[in-house]
Amino acid sequence: MWQDVKALNATSSTLFVLTLLACIASGVWWVSQRPMFNLRTIRVETIGEDELRHVNNLTLRNNVLGKIKGNFFTTDLDAVRQAFESVPWVRRATIRREWPDQLIVALEEHEALGTWGEDGRLLSVKGDIFTANLAEAEEDHVLPEFDGPDGSEKEVLSRYSELRKWFAPLKLVPEALSLSSRYAWTVRLNNGMSVALGREQSSTTLKERVDRLTGIYPQLVTHLQNIETIDMRYQNGLALSAKGLKIPAEGAKPKPVVAAH
Repeated sequence: MWQDVKALNATSSTLFVLTLLACIASGVWWVSQRPMFNLRTIRVETIGEDELRHVNNLTLRNNVLGKIKGNFFTTDLDAVRQAFESVPWVRRATIRREWPDQLIVALEEHEALGTWGEDGRLLSVKGDIFTANLAEAEEDHVLPEFDGPDGSEKEVLSRYSELRKWFAPLKLVPEALSLSSRYAWTVRLNNGMSVALGREQSSTTLKERVDRLTGIYPQLVTHLQNIETIDMRYQNGLALSAKGLKIPAEGAKPKPVVAAH
């Protein structure tokens, strides 16, 4: 090999290139560590036009600043994003660098629609489950109550929107909506009345049951006061209770006491 001039020249050139690249890398690393590239500003903006209502500088300072490591070049933007998205009320965060010492953070807040389950979680208007200060959410509006199996959040949200429209002719508004583990629906209205709608046998089952109720409801309230529950799980009729009577547990249907014609 030592007599092979071409091989020696190739080896020498390779070593020179590797040494040069190592020097360049060291130089880049040295420059990147200079104090001028320390992060000095984190500017928070909003995603979209809505202002941040529940996220403030104090909340961010207490929950995020200690988790941001590195400088302009070395900080992990994905880790920064995760830190911001762990803050209560933050739905989504995007992070970008701005030369030479800034991070620009754009945040989108959750908008609470109601509560979910019995453990203090909230359901957003986009169907996301999140945890935040319940008292803050209640400052915005009265919170309807929702519940359902894991993964059913968006289905419950969609059904709630439909039920609001379906009960509007009676000037009644859903205050609570529950989807049981057997996928049966129950809605409580703002007059205190609970309506068992049962399981969906087809895409029109619930709409047909609500339509039957809205058709006969004006007659019911002229003869009965303080209706507490109505069971619509019948093909051609309904059952109701008042003055402390309750509808039976799901699956045990009573004999109908009122028929819809």
